[in-house]
Formats: sequence, structure tokens, C-alpha cells
Amino acid sequence: MNEAVRDILKRVEALPEQDRLVLQEYLARTTEAEWRREAEVARRQARAKGIEQAAIDRAVEAVRYGR
Repeated sequence: MNEAVRDILKRVEALPEQDRLVLQEYLARTTEAEWRREAEVARRQARAKGIEQAAIDRAVEAVRYGR
């Protein structure tokens, strides 16, 4: 881990609890939005190759939840 990352983590740890919760919520929202964008691209690619929706759903679930 480089020094910049360590510095950021140290600053996050120093935040008041409420601010850390706001940051965590923001990060969770942005991660979910990124996941949804990537999943949609993957679904479009699969459909273009003739893969059924049920197979797409199983594959997405396996990747997302490690099943």
C-alpha cells in the first residue's frame, strides 16, 4: 500500500463517526451504480451472442455473490 493510500485511510479513521457513515454510504452507492453499469454491458454482450436471460442471471449472480 502506498503512502497516499495510507494517508487517506488515516484521514478517514480520524473522521467523526457520522462523517464516516456518510462516506460509507456514498461509496456503497457508487459501487452499486458501477456494478449495475457493468452488468448491463455484460447482459447486452451475452444477448448479442444468443445467451438466454436465465443463464445471464445465473452468471451475474455467481459473479456478484460468489455462488
